[in-house]
Amino acid sequence: MTEDARILVVDDEPMVCLSLCNWLQEENYFARAVEDGPKAVNAVREENWDIILLDLRMPGMDGMEVLKKIKEIAPQSVVIMMTAYASIPSAVEAMKEGAYDYIVKPLDVEQLTLMLKRIVEHQQLITENILLRKRLTEQYEFEDIIGRSETMQKVFEMIKAVTDTNATVLITGETGTGKELVARAIHSNSPQRYGPFVATSCGALPETLLESELFGYEKGAFTGADRTKKGRFELANGGTLFLDEVGDISLKTQIKLLRVLQERSFCRLGGTNPIEVEVRLISATNRDLLTAIEESTFRSDLYYRLNVVSIHLPPLRERKEDIPLLTAHFINKYNVEFNKKFDRVERKAMDLMTNYHWPGNVRELENVIERAIVIDQGPEVKVNHLPFCNIEMAPVEEAQTLQEVERLHIEKMLVRHDWNIAKTARLLEIDRTTLHKKIKKLGLERQQ
Repeated sequence: MTEDARILVVDDEPMVCLSLCNWLQEENYFARAVEDGPKAVNAVREENWDIILLDLRMPGMDGMEVLKKIKEIAPQSVVIMMTAYASIPSAVEAMKEGAYDYIVKPLDVEQLTLMLKRIVEHQQLITENILLRKRLTEQYEFEDIIGRSETMQKVFEMIKAVTDTNATVLITGETGTGKELVARAIHSNSPQRYGPFVATSCGALPETLLESELFGYEKGAFTGADRTKKGRFELANGGTLFLDEVGDISLKTQIKLLRVLQERSFCRLGGTNPIEVEVRLISATNRDLLTAIEESTFRSDLYYRLNVVSIHLPPLRERKEDIPLLTAHFINKYNVEFNKKFDRVERKAMDLMTNYHWPGNVRELENVIERAIVIDQGPEVKVNHLPFCNIEMAPVEEAQTLQEVERLHIEKMLVRHDWNIAKTARLLEIDRTTLHKKIKKLGLERQQ
């Protein structure tokens, strides 16, 4: 038979300790007694106690001092002060220091019984809530990826399906949907989890620099190569290499990447000795690679090598039921980081967030919540905290001239694709230089 709670009795009178322990054990509590403050502090350090019955007046270290020590060591323990009538003001003072309540000597057994029962029920409720939150977290969260929507549940299933394999994975989705988070989740649950996770953004590097980053180079391979440098493939050996924005790799580098995938070996720039590697490759892109293949900017043979398993991350506007869950997660995160106490979102603010189109997806939502918590003290996220609360796109039908129609359409496409110039230009079927000229001519500016 399990005990209802673990109770520590602290009193300098041996008879009080003995009688209280006997009674508590009869009431199905686990009870232990100590006779002074230092022993009480040691007992709290050595074991977990749900409730502590603490005498206020003791020689040497008195109850107030013991209370302060207990709250430092075990703030979750509930402390009830035991006191005589003459020291009730001190007991009230102890409650300000963190004591739950006080009870007057000689102890009223009925009063103590009700008090203990109330505390135990409250602690059980807290435990149940923690377990419930844990189950909800397990259901709606995988690593740091959060979502209760049907589309995200399918993403979780796909992640679980590939974690025990060495399959090459292609993650697709718009900017800010969390592609790297998915790659890290796959790695941390895979056989490669004890190896390194190396991430590289292919779109952020020019072609020549990307080659040296991926494959490394030998000393003297080019001007300035004053030492041998390992590439990302070597650094990721035994683990996972994540190539973000893989759709932006040049055709020349695509050929070299394909050869590594086929042969599991490569040569550093300026080198002739093949280097063998065992690397799981996960790549990601916000581009439509099938369209890129039709346009002859991406090799079909490389695409099929990369796309053994495909995981698509939906944009936030297509899983709006996840917005409250994500918002709560980011509030908790930035409450801790900035020592704030936000605990809710104004109804109008939540409605606005739910109806917003989120061109930057989850990354933009996190930025919005972080900003709201930085600029105010809480406890509520309000409409005026949202940077887009006054942004309204003028409807196309209001445009009168051809230039106005063009301006509105280009602005809408830029916002929709998070001001990704290359992607917007491609969808508008113009080159990037032309798009830059139009942005300048039409006076378009990115909203911060």
